[in-house]
Amino acid sequence: MKIAVLLTTFNRANQTINCLISLKNAIKPINWDISIFITDDNSSDETVSSIISNFPDINITVSKNNLYWARGMNESWKRALSEFKYDAFLLLNDDVILFENFWFNIKSTHDYCLKYNKVGGVYVCSTLDPFNNSITYGGSILKKYFLRIKTEILIPSITPLTCQLTNANILFVTLNVVNKIGILDDKYIHGIADYDYSLSAISKKIKVYVTPNYGGYCINDHGSNWLNSSYSLKDRIDYLYSPKGLSYKEYCYYLFKHFPFYAPYGIFMLWMKTLFPIFWDKLKK
Repeated sequence: MKIAVLLTTFNRANQTINCLISLKNAIKPINWDISIFITDDNSSDETVSSIISNFPDINITVSKNNLYWARGMNESWKRALSEFKYDAFLLLNDDVILFENFWFNIKSTHDYCLKYNKVGGVYVCSTLDPFNNSITYGGSILKKYFLRIKTEILIPSITPLTCQLTNANILFVTLNVVNKIGILDDKYIHGIADYDYSLSAISKKIKVYVTPNYGGYCINDHGSNWLNSSYSLKDRIDYLYSPKGLSYKEYCYYLFKHFPFYAPYGIFMLWMKTLFPIFWDKLKK
């Protein structure tokens, strides 16, 4: 198999280099050939020069278009598709430290998918917090209530587990999936695109699995997804629309695309977080 590893980077030189070192040190199946594509979003630190000096074979492009995560990943993906017909693609966050055997978790899932479904699918590797070994990212299932949808992250087992939502910290996508649904939806600027991708795959009868075991370490750095009442109303509304905040336009698009029945409630709660955060703080406590 020929596999393209896709990353996007911005001002995280040390983390990026550590991630790439862990990728280099990972043991891959003998007949797998790996190429790496990186889009840097015009970093002002030493990210680009460090990558070039330490990994001269990596295909890296510097953008000046404020791409953020989703669009940066798509730029890497497009270059990989234009260069060669790869069999699969690995979406990788540059703050992940991969475990040495993570490729074999993916391979066992791919073999399982081929055995039971005849074609490849989408496989997510779960990650652990390096300090307390709690799960941080991976695959989740949806639990639907009357007006609400909640998610529950799955703990990896010894066999692949079916899931509905995937984080793209370590996400493997086979070529037949790309041929069927394309790459990340370009409506998304930063986040949500990975959730959207797995749901789009499922809508086309493509299997989505959590791989056995864990794939690496990655700290959950998202924190709270709303601003509390110590911030001004203007700051809270700016955060509502920010790509790295609540991503209002993208989130509305996501809800109406996949959960139209639940969209009114979801949009209402976004505004509740923004206009009346004190009530939201109490509700969460």
